[in-house]
Amino acid sequence: MSSFPLPVTLADADLAQRLTARIARHWPAALAAFRTLYAGHADLALWEQKLAARLLGSAAARPPDLQALDVARQETPDWFQQPDMVGYCTYIDRFGGTLAGTKEKLDELSRLGVRYFHPLPLLKPRKGDSDGGFAVADFRDVDPKLGSLDDLRDLASALRARQISLCLDIVCNHTAAEHPWALAALAGDPHFRQFYHVLEDKALVDAYESHLGQVFPQTAPGNFTHVPEMGGYVWTTFYPFQWDLNYANPAVFIEMLDVLLFLANQGAEVFRLDSAPFLWKRIGTDCRGLPETHLVVRAWRALLAIACPAVALKAEAIVGLAEVLPFLGTPEKPECHLAYNNTAMTALWAGLATGDTGPLRRCLTDALARPAGAGWLTYVRCHDDIIWAALKGVIPDDKLAWISAFYAGQAAGPFQPDGRAFQGEPGAVRSTNGMAASLAGLRDGGADDASALARLRLAYGVTFALDGIPAIYMGDERALTNDADYARVPDQALDGRWLHRPQMDWQRAEGPIHAALSQFARLRQGRKAMHGGNPARPLELPNPALLAFERVDQGGDRLICLGNFSGQTLAADLSAWAGAGGWVDLLSGEAVSVEGVILDPWGLRWLVPSVA
Repeated sequence: MSSFPLPVTLADADLAQRLTARIARHWPAALAAFRTLYAGHADLALWEQKLAARLLGSAAARPPDLQALDVARQETPDWFQQPDMVGYCTYIDRFGGTLAGTKEKLDELSRLGVRYFHPLPLLKPRKGDSDGGFAVADFRDVDPKLGSLDDLRDLASALRARQISLCLDIVCNHTAAEHPWALAALAGDPHFRQFYHVLEDKALVDAYESHLGQVFPQTAPGNFTHVPEMGGYVWTTFYPFQWDLNYANPAVFIEMLDVLLFLANQGAEVFRLDSAPFLWKRIGTDCRGLPETHLVVRAWRALLAIACPAVALKAEAIVGLAEVLPFLGTPEKPECHLAYNNTAMTALWAGLATGDTGPLRRCLTDALARPAGAGWLTYVRCHDDIIWAALKGVIPDDKLAWISAFYAGQAAGPFQPDGRAFQGEPGAVRSTNGMAASLAGLRDGGADDASALARLRLAYGVTFALDGIPAIYMGDERALTNDADYARVPDQALDGRWLHRPQMDWQRAEGPIHAALSQFARLRQGRKAMHGGNPARPLELPNPALLAFERVDQGGDRLICLGNFSGQTLAADLSAWAGAGGWVDLLSGEAVSVEGVILDPWGLRWLVPSVA
């Protein structure tokens, strides 16, 4: 406490007391990370005072209802691991048109059991192509096409009244070239020039590039853009209009923290840290997931725990599991509360293509290494492409190439997906675009539609049974298929990911998938085995097409998820794990014999002891 550089003097004595206790608990960890990052700065004490002042100012401005949520969340720190946590991810303009229109659609979310709502980027973007909203021109304002900051607060309040947590994207790696910081840098302001990476020497650019990968090798090759007004090359990992922030500058760290604090006070309860692995740069490395990046995230975690402890951080690190796990930190040095279980999602689609669940079982086994207090965000599809490279080392490269070709309709397999290949570096396996229903083979009236819906149900049934927050991607509940006409919109024509970002079709029948997802959410509620702290432990069966894993609560509640990743009827013997006594399939309500559990083609079972 003695190292906090400012007195905690607030008009609200109770808040001051709570804040003092939080500072005593979390400031040492924040300070340790901050000082490690910026030890070379002679004016470090001044930066620490600025940091403390932002914290106190934000805490004092926090609305009373959010302060009450802070208290409640401190009493239940595992709130995001509760069995009833179910997510939904969408674009506001495609779901409700506007923020106000989305507020009128909240009954749709509640009917699906949603407790976590993630609208994709909604802050004010640059005009024209904005990489789907990820080129932010103002972190403190809303895209005017969607509404206003007041509308965002109203939506957050309406969600909170339904016990639905709002997750917002924080594009922490870069800003739009039209952001006021970038415009000031372009105008010659030396203070804001230091907010970005500007290299004047082309040889130095080449030295960096020799170790860097490329995110969009076809549409935005390279990692630097020559900007004459800046007198050099600006670091642009993604697109030329997205300028990477320079976190070696403590002013950038503090300003981005202030963005988090500001949006937390508008009602955001979870922040998705977009492009988190890219925050720190060092020559001679691939500049992904460097130790300093983890220090930035660790410091943010501790600082938010002081000013707004109701808020959780989620890492957007769509890479292999070995690179994702560090973003969850350790019990002693926590980082994000949540991370995407990207490898499980990718291995799930690989299993549907190959009929081999071995890679998925391996990924689930590796995922057991997550810290007990952290959680996964599990999902079937999202707004991005499926990156098969996340399974490098799990599945041979030639098999990954076949899987990519299969989902692009370029290789024969057990069904006919309707996906498209996306970008990839020369020689690399290309990733895949497409809505989940389309990738499962649905073609609306096609001969294989029943099997396609069974595959989609299987994918979501496995995802809902895994540990973590299962997230529904927009339209999947109605088995919405690809937007084949996306390229007619000029700003979307060059980005194939718009294939799986269709407008929500509210006239489309809800159908069996909506019923299945609602049932999955309902059956999770109150079932202790489904708490996020109880991991999914794979069970080894002789037939690779059968996936089985178990969730067990220390109080004795058990659930075995069993899935058939083939088009044939199969039987599974679970007697080695089930023990004595009868078992029931929660999904069908029927009693089953564990010595020979029958699964239809692409079938799914959630099995529990009959006494449960």
